[in-house]
Amino acid sequence: MLVSAKEMLTKAHEGKYAVGQFNINNLEWTKAILLTAQENNSPVILGVSEGAGKYMTGFKTVAAMVKAMVETLNITVPVALHLDHGTYDGAFAAMEAGFSSVMFDGSHYGIEENVQKTKEVIAKAAELGISVEAEVGAIGGEEDGVVGGGEVADPDECAKIAGLGVDMLAAGIGNIHGVYPANWTGLHFDVLAQIQEKVGDMPLVLHGGTGIPEDMVKKAISLGVSKVNVNTECQLSFAAATRQYIEAGKDQQGKGFDPRKLLAPGFEAIKATVKEKMELFGSVNKA
Repeated sequence: MLVSAKEMLTKAHEGKYAVGQFNINNLEWTKAILLTAQENNSPVILGVSEGAGKYMTGFKTVAAMVKAMVETLNITVPVALHLDHGTYDGAFAAMEAGFSSVMFDGSHYGIEENVQKTKEVIAKAAELGISVEAEVGAIGGEEDGVVGGGEVADPDECAKIAGLGVDMLAAGIGNIHGVYPANWTGLHFDVLAQIQEKVGDMPLVLHGGTGIPEDMVKKAISLGVSKVNVNTECQLSFAAATRQYIEAGKDQQGKGFDPRKLLAPGFEAIKATVKEKMELFGSVNKA
């Protein structure tokens, strides 16, 4: 049974830890993340971008797979299935397909239009008991063609969006999707503190969790970040383990070409990465 992210993030905010959102790309990813959450007794958020949803043949397929897997693997920790960087239409489609949480990314609209569209998403989500994440100030880097310059959100705009009744708020504080460039200047903690002051008890979301130094992640969590998104890091560890397996010629030994064997090292690598992040975020044994 999937749950909205509201309760797990409220608890995380009160307990000064964060719940990881780990993006899923296929069956291996989903299974690895769910098993790791259960093994570490940690709540978890499965993130699905619109591109990944399309790749997996649509939101209905994703929701059906996740629900069946939670049941079959006896996953008892709280699991939210969350649309990541959803468009306006995408948010409604994901809610209809059975997602338990959605992000409406209206950060590329002017503030007035962002407010209007966010209100409409919230109204529908409230009827269904689905949590909503909104974004103010685009996150830097590239994610499914959404490119932002790593700008920093305006705390007053954050307050405006938070006041609409969203459950969590992603605010740009100099974070970037993907791998961080050598000239990256770090997170703007002063802005983060101002935003948290303006939005009260609202759980904040840190996008682009890959490559932010551990001390910065911990400091962000201490200042009110209750959800940290991780995607690139799992992809990199999966790719490295798969490369190692093939370069060692293991796919040419016996039935080593069988996808169950070929993908196993990558699967274990995802699990190891997720566990490491759950420990860093402080969500272990918080289910």
